Amino acid sequence: MNRKYSPEMRERALRMLAEARPSHPNMMSAVRHVAGLLGMSPETLRLWQRRYEVDAGVKPGLTTDAAARIKELEKEVSELRKANEILKAARVNSTRQRNSAWSLSAGVSKSSVFRGLEFRRAATASRSAWVRSFMLKPLGKY
Repeated sequence: MNRKYSPEMRERALRMLAEARPSHPNMMSAVRHVAGLLGMSPETLRLWQRRYEVDAGVKPGLTTDAAARIKELEKEVSELRKANEILKAARVNSTRQRNSAWSLSAGVSKSSVFRGLEFRRAATASRSAWVRSFMLKPLGKY
């Protein structure tokens, strides 16, 4: 069963372990004694002691703060890699199509097609303007 212990409980257990060490011949007997008094697993207490020694600089290893920072950076790298993959998929593909005014729809990148569309737009606009101007003028006698 995984129990959650408060930081105060951890501090108390480590203090008790430090006080019990001189009266016990080896470290593991002190750990078993204190763990039995507190009703916890000796391995849990031993892990806490190892982590404390590394964080205090007594033993070499990765501190708790450094491990948390590494975990945070790994998460950020993962998110950036996902964003990079999305950007790679959106960039110029193998047919060299671009998101610009020259490519009006998928597969259209020829300037002649673009010119044709522009001529059609111009013709429609001029026709509309002609019709509008005609409608605005008063009609003469017939």
